Amino acid sequence: MTETREHRLKRMKMRAMRRGIKEMDIILERYADDNLAQMDDSELDLFDALLLENDQDLYQWVTGQQPAPERFARLISAISVAISGQN
Repeated sequence: MTETREHRLKRMKMRAMRRGIKEMDIILERYADDNLAQMDDSELDLFDALLLENDQDLYQWVTGQQPAPERFARLISAISVAISGQN
């Protein structure tokens, strides 16, 4: 059975806001609220894959403490800009 887009967005939003550490809850929930509905399928696939990553790694990537893997570099950059309030 194939997941509907509506169900997928709800699942991903829930996963974004129920992380292991509170900082990533806040960061990813905010990004998901502002961006998920406008993402195409390939962007959703990438965000879904990002949600499987370890919170400690994600936090270091988003805050620039460590470089993000090439696969996630553009998405991490977009998340970092979104949470900083810069455009």
